[in-house]
Amino acid sequence: MKLKKILQRLLALAALMVLVFCFVYRDLVSYGWMQLQGQLEVIREAMPLEEFVELDSTTAEQKEKIKIILEAKDFAFNELGINYSENYSTIFDQKGKPSMYVVTACEPFTFQPRLWSFPFFGSFPYKGFFVREKAVEELQRVRDEEKLDVGLRTAGGWSTLGWFKDPVLSNMLNRSEGDLASLIIHELTHGTLFVKDSVTFNENLANFIGDKGAELFLSKKYGSNSKELADYIAQRVDEQLFRDYMLRAARSLDSLYGSFQEETDTMKLDLKLKQIQMIKANFDTVSFKSSRYKGYLDGFTPNNTFFMSMLRYNSKQTQLDAVLQKDFDGDLKKYLGHLKEVYPSL
Repeated sequence: MKLKKILQRLLALAALMVLVFCFVYRDLVSYGWMQLQGQLEVIREAMPLEEFVELDSTTAEQKEKIKIILEAKDFAFNELGINYSENYSTIFDQKGKPSMYVVTACEPFTFQPRLWSFPFFGSFPYKGFFVREKAVEELQRVRDEEKLDVGLRTAGGWSTLGWFKDPVLSNMLNRSEGDLASLIIHELTHGTLFVKDSVTFNENLANFIGDKGAELFLSKKYGSNSKELADYIAQRVDEQLFRDYMLRAARSLDSLYGSFQEETDTMKLDLKLKQIQMIKANFDTVSFKSSRYKGYLDGFTPNNTFFMSMLRYNSKQTQLDAVLQKDFDGDLKKYLGHLKEVYPSL
């Protein structure tokens, strides 16, 4: 009887702690429940890739893209050393619409991101929503109450880091072959290596492994002198020119912010906007090889969240490539294996 009473008291105490947690973190609990519902809906409505390719509505091009996904997965597991998973073995039909909306925010006069903290998971410089209206509400709240630069974008894909079996999103099938392979390898990399509270490292690494891995994948599939590989490399040239220009622009803004001393916020904003207008005006001087980025900044004025995103995903590419070439003779599998040893808890 004594043991029974002790257990009853412990259960009552645990229930009380749960209630207190839910009350103190009621906004977080509400958000978590909303996200869980959205994620479960995606998983529930996803169908196996094998079933999708048998549908009468599935086009020949879509079937070919599914084949690319399966081949890219096998390549990632067997040739790059990415951890095996059942991710991207199902597909969710987005019906042409985005599935995830991502809010970001940044201090107006420094590249200091606004962080959203989640118990057990860490802090992230973005917050995702399955419902666009909720994302817009959060964006407006942060902009109006916290006076930060804000941004809203859609997510082409995401990783739940092993919590759920991540599906292919149907909009992914609109990508080119190289882009699709890069995206799949990028997301699988997150499931292999993810350092808590190190978003910039995680995203730069996933981008790096994705891009390099896609080149290796196309080279093995079609040959090192193939048109498919050449086309992807040519596409990457323009992407690199775009990234380099925006990274230089971000660093010029960072230098401007670092020079601020006694200026009022009004003066700082004026200098900031002038610098951004110069960045927009000089964008036409970049010698792109295609028309892909033509008019990219027409009618669009980037703020700190845009430049923070460029830094978050691309600022460490040169350093990562230098380590790959110097310490691992360009062997991407060896490099990834080394990183898995450095971060054994992942």
